Amino acid sequence: MKSVTILGATGSVGTSTLDLIERSPDAFRVEALTAHRDVAGLAAAARRTRAAHAVIGEEALGLDLAEALAGTGTTTAAGPAAVTEAAARGADWTMAAIVGCAGLPPVMAALAAGGTVALANKEALVSAGALAMECARRHGATLLPVDSEHNAIFQCFDSAAPESVRRIILTASGGPFRTMSREEMAAVTPAQAVKHPNWSMGAKISIDSATMMNKGLELIEAHHLFPVGLDRIEILVHPQSVIHSMVEYVDGSILAQLGTPDMRTPIAHALAWPARMAAPVERLDFAKFGRFDFEAPDTERFPALALARAAIVAGGGRPAVLNAANEVAVAAFLGQAIDFLDIAAIVAETLSRYDPPPPDSLDAVIAVDSEARRVAGGIMEERAA
Repeated sequence: MKSVTILGATGSVGTSTLDLIERSPDAFRVEALTAHRDVAGLAAAARRTRAAHAVIGEEALGLDLAEALAGTGTTTAAGPAAVTEAAARGADWTMAAIVGCAGLPPVMAALAAGGTVALANKEALVSAGALAMECARRHGATLLPVDSEHNAIFQCFDSAAPESVRRIILTASGGPFRTMSREEMAAVTPAQAVKHPNWSMGAKISIDSATMMNKGLELIEAHHLFPVGLDRIEILVHPQSVIHSMVEYVDGSILAQLGTPDMRTPIAHALAWPARMAAPVERLDFAKFGRFDFEAPDTERFPALALARAAIVAGGGRPAVLNAANEVAVAAFLGQAIDFLDIAAIVAETLSRYDPPPPDSLDAVIAVDSEARRVAGGIMEERAA
């Protein structure tokens, strides 16, 4: 049996992972499950899977979790340090699905443990890509991308001959406001922005899709995962979200990975890799779709794309600043403290004010992240004054 840990077990990716594991109970043993503050959801998942260990990230909820799992044989713990310790327990396979920079220490701990890490946390590679990749190499860990786009590239990419790749094409749905003008987007609400036309995702990722910052973050991830150079990674809007990404080779061949928009497909690929396993997803019906559409991304209406590319080109600590400022701005928008178009504007202003050197350790990344959040918060206070 493959031992499995799920970091972020009650979120969208975590619950999809649990769904697959629970359909194959003889193939997997759950080592640890973590959640931020959903005690009921975490306890229920731990009971169903007979998890050895469960951790709630909100330390004040530790007693509630212990009571919920009393008598089950599942040990419990609470707090951010306990989440990182759960990641280091040495499971064969770890799903890293904690949203935001909070997921960085657990990801690094899982990589240091030397197992297979299925990465659904964008921010780990955005804020600390070089450090994470070096950690994986140093400890012999296997890093498998779970984002549908990066998983698609992984399935099509000849890692033994990267020089044979002419370009990587990251596809993007364009989000719910793909056809809106800037004037129309100025009035959108958080409720509108979280309604993605194709995917079911958490609030933060849904907002990133609406601003297209998610595609900018994915560009940075792809740069670290697939060493072909930024000039050979392109973004293409594909509203149907059926072609998840493509790889073009020097002979003119283009390989694409297709499927219905269901995260259980890339999760299943990573969970069973290098084999395959069945996933209960809707079969792709080409006749139903009838056509596939493509268009170039509009960086004027969606400036987050240009901000992300500029950040990774500039290097240093700028990708970490980009990510931190975006997290702060998205949270403010969800709290109705700023308008939708303010998100990218606050990120841009933060980047203009704070340009740290390349972080050379996890502590340095966390320090950059903290300072960028402070700067972004100050910008919002200035705007509100």
